[in-house]
Amino acid sequence: MFSFLLRAAVSAAVLLPALAPAAPLTLDQALEQAVQRSQALQSARAATASAARLAEAAGQLPDPMLGVSIENLPATGTDRFRTTAESMTMKRVALSQEWVPADKRALRTAAATAIARRQQAAAAVAAADARLQTALAYVDAFYASEALKLSVSGEEHSHEAVGTARARLAAGNGSAQDVLALSAAQGLAEDEAAEMRQQAASSGVNLARWIGGPAGELKTPILPNQPAEQAYVESHPMVVAARRDLAVSQQDAAVAASNRKPNWTWEVAYGQRTGMSDLVSIGVTIPLPVAAAARQDKETASKLALVEKAEADLVEAERTAQAEYRTLAGDVQRLAERIARIRSAVIEPARQRTEVATAAYRSNQASLAMVFEARHGELEAQRKVLMLQRDLAKAQAQMAFKPVRAEELQ
Repeated sequence: MFSFLLRAAVSAAVLLPALAPAAPLTLDQALEQAVQRSQALQSARAATASAARLAEAAGQLPDPMLGVSIENLPATGTDRFRTTAESMTMKRVALSQEWVPADKRALRTAAATAIARRQQAAAAVAAADARLQTALAYVDAFYASEALKLSVSGEEHSHEAVGTARARLAAGNGSAQDVLALSAAQGLAEDEAAEMRQQAASSGVNLARWIGGPAGELKTPILPNQPAEQAYVESHPMVVAARRDLAVSQQDAAVAASNRKPNWTWEVAYGQRTGMSDLVSIGVTIPLPVAAAARQDKETASKLALVEKAEADLVEAERTAQAEYRTLAGDVQRLAERIARIRSAVIEPARQRTEVATAAYRSNQASLAMVFEARHGELEAQRKVLMLQRDLAKAQAQMAFKPVRAEELQ
């Protein structure tokens, strides 16, 4: 019996952690989960690895060429296609190598490295976007849950008010008008609660898309401090991408300019003849850029035009990021002011109105409908503050999480 009880106690101790309620999810935990499971980030990282491997190969010499041939083979007469009948017939083996100067190979490596760095920036942008979208979804889900709590409270108050009004009417102390008014208000409260449940469910699904499953209870989101304007602009995804595009264009232009200097090809050949001495040949092939102005210079001019385009795109991206920052900063300031104003000028008077109406009702100087109306007005003011807090948190999240992290660009 004792051993049975001991086993039961051990089993209960093992199961207790599993049965305990899960700890509320924090914003930082949600961001970490989203980054870990982001397939867009995995795709960008794979592209980065591919570009890095190409950069390693870009500075290598081209593969040597092996040539095997039979020269001066008779094609007519009694000795046709015989390799030993004619002394001029020669079996030839040649090895050739295109020689790319070291400076040109360095330029090609730099161009491929610039492409790899652009892919790395794309991966950093994907990580930043995953964090931003998760933060926005988290804020929506949290404040939808808080608004649902208010709506449920209003729904419960409406049920209590209708029950009390009907009881007073049955006792002869109430009026049918109060019952009808409160019944209509109850229907509206139930519809508001249903709407909030729908919004909470929708926002929960959106958050689950980023973190991989239902979030459960959420903690109040704690957002980082607002970045400075210059830091925001420098780390903005559009600016980061435009800057890396410019680097790629500049390196491509440098490679195109280097093509005006042709690559030489060296060749060593060994020829074997029947009945005569074998021969060794050494040669070099030099391309002649006879129309550089119509070919190589045109290619260089084309690449330089792309550099100008990239420079203009960078300036435009910086202007867009600057305007975006100032808009968000203005939104943050005005939303904070509105929240403070409503708390002092609306919520506090609404709370006092509810207290006065309740006291008047208890002394038979006000109807139950007046009490419910005052309480409903207080809940509406609280819901308004919640929506403003949500908008403020979303603006702060955009300022905090849209910029690309510097350590992810290294």
